[in-house]
Amino acid sequence: MTALHLVRHGRPAVDPATPASTWPLAAGAYDEVVGWSHGLPAGARWATSPEPKARATAALLHPGPLDVVEGLAEHRRDAGWISDFPGTVEPAFATSDRPAAPGWEPLDDCRDRVLEAVRGLLTAAPGEDLVLVGHGTAWTVVVATLTGREPDLDRWRVLGMPDLVASLEVPTIIG
Repeated sequence: MTALHLVRHGRPAVDPATPASTWPLAAGAYDEVVGWSHGLPAGARWATSPEPKARATAALLHPGPLDVVEGLAEHRRDAGWISDFPGTVEPAFATSDRPAAPGWEPLDDCRDRVLEAVRGLLTAAPGEDLVLVGHGTAWTVVVATLTGREPDLDRWRVLGMPDLVASLEVPTIIG
């Protein structure tokens, strides 16, 4: 079994004119991330989403090597600003085979993509504990699949930035 720790990135600098996937950490978030500690294992292998806010969070939390893994990117969404983000995303958990909004990735596709990336990391280093820095919506659907439960929307609604979304024991190769 491998310990899998899923960390959500720090607070981003929101720019409604650009896709969320390009947002860096907010200026004040650096101190928030550095001051955040959740007892993550020092000897674990670390990987991060390619998005700037996740990469910066991972680099601040872990001074060692980081794998940047494209498949760990957040639920893909077009640049259009959504004023009611929770109200748009939350129903998508129940209709996960369809986009929540035009140009958005269905949550089923997000889950499959991220799980494939996690499988690849587990296979590449069997038995090594993993800390993965990524995103709240993606982690929520992944945790649901790995635990065989429905997505925990109560937890999703209150996730901090940064936050430990889950620490799970998983087989070296997950089905």
